[in-house]
Amino acid sequence: MLRRRLNLLGRAVCDMLAAIDPDAESVILHASRHGDGERTLEMLYGLDEGEPLSPARFGLSVHNATVGVYSIASGNRRSQQAIAASGGEWAALVAEARGYLADHHSSLVVIFSDQPVPERFAAYAPESFSAAVALRLGVEPATTARCLTETPMAFDGPTLQPLDIIDWLMGWRESVACPMSQRGWQFAGLPS
Repeated sequence: MLRRRLNLLGRAVCDMLAAIDPDAESVILHASRHGDGERTLEMLYGLDEGEPLSPARFGLSVHNATVGVYSIASGNRRSQQAIAASGGEWAALVAEARGYLADHHSSLVVIFSDQPVPERFAAYAPESFSAAVALRLGVEPATTARCLTETPMAFDGPTLQPLDIIDWLMGWRESVACPMSQRGWQFAGLPS
């Protein structure tokens, strides 16, 4: 019922979270640069035309709406955060995850999603596509786990988007790097 209120990408994120955390017991970190910009823009246009602001519509326009809907629908009462970092979402997501893991959480779920900005603002933002990727990060490796390493890396390229992370996870890229944080990530073999 609640999921119907979300856009297609929000529903996909909820489906991924349900699949990767079926018991709804994990800390959830969700990064998205733009969130649901269309909904916010529609509300602003409505206000400009004198229409009243719908509390339900406003509640779904905030950046943490997707994880909020997931929390209600799944019963997950653990910490859930929404992160926006002006193009440095992957770096912020990894940094926040490292903090949770250092604070004695054995694992958590990170999800990185984004969609294109509304057409009216497309000239002011890098091109993006609707995509999402979810990962479980933890301190104890599972049998099929890969070890994530982070290194300083001078990089002057486009900001990372979810499709870049998907390509990297599929092995089509050796590493990924964030120009804002000047950090790079790659997979290393697990210690035996």
